[in-house]
Amino acid sequence: MLLGVNIDHIAVLREARKINDPNPLDALGVCKLANADQITIHLREDRRHIHDEDAKKIIETSTLPVNLECSINEEIIDIVCKLKPQRATLVPENRQEVTTEGGLDLKTNYKKIQKAIKQLHENEIEVSLFIDPSKEMIELSSKLEVEWVELHTGAFANIYAMLYGNLSNTHHSIKELELSRKILKEKLDKSKKQIKKASNLAVKLNLNVAAGHGLNYQNVRQISKIKTISELNIGQSIIARSVFNGLYQAILDMKELIK
Repeated sequence: MLLGVNIDHIAVLREARKINDPNPLDALGVCKLANADQITIHLREDRRHIHDEDAKKIIETSTLPVNLECSINEEIIDIVCKLKPQRATLVPENRQEVTTEGGLDLKTNYKKIQKAIKQLHENEIEVSLFIDPSKEMIELSSKLEVEWVELHTGAFANIYAMLYGNLSNTHHSIKELELSRKILKEKLDKSKKQIKKASNLAVKLNLNVAAGHGLNYQNVRQISKIKTISELNIGQSIIARSVFNGLYQAILDMKELIK
């Protein structure tokens, strides 16, 4: 299973102080030495962390493939086509969200997404769609003739954190998941089965499958056991661990878990 390391949160730290340190560009060599398989970044419309010059420099200098996450906004797609990363992952965006809250709605935005895919393909950029793990979204992805889908694992991660973590005892507790352990276990099992079923269907339809969002050192093994998923994109938990034991070791630890 391949590991894409999302380095957005290095830029989050930089933007917190509005200076040029830490620089996400400095992470590229460390990621390579630690045997990461891909660099993932998200060029958001509001530029809250990664900026255009970051994306340009990372794509130009990285010796690892770069997966650039972006919205379907026409101006953003134009920028991505000029930058020419190896892959563009189309994701939904909401200016008020803390992080991406769900998968791309392929049904409602079908024509706009189709146009973006066509433009990206014309610029020789492979395309992935960040979607919820459902039969409908997988079938629409296949119809759109993309190379990849990335399954949104946020719902699974939230349930896991409320069941096995300490999230419920913090001010970040998820109110709708403040349920009995029995119900949470049932929900977690259902979520895992849903991800596995969607992944299996995607492979049958000749789609490559990635997964990501909320994956960390505690929950990742359960997703890495799904054999039809070939890649995980993980960021926040790796960068968080690197504060204590360094980025190199944090990546090695994650690689070991997903073997």
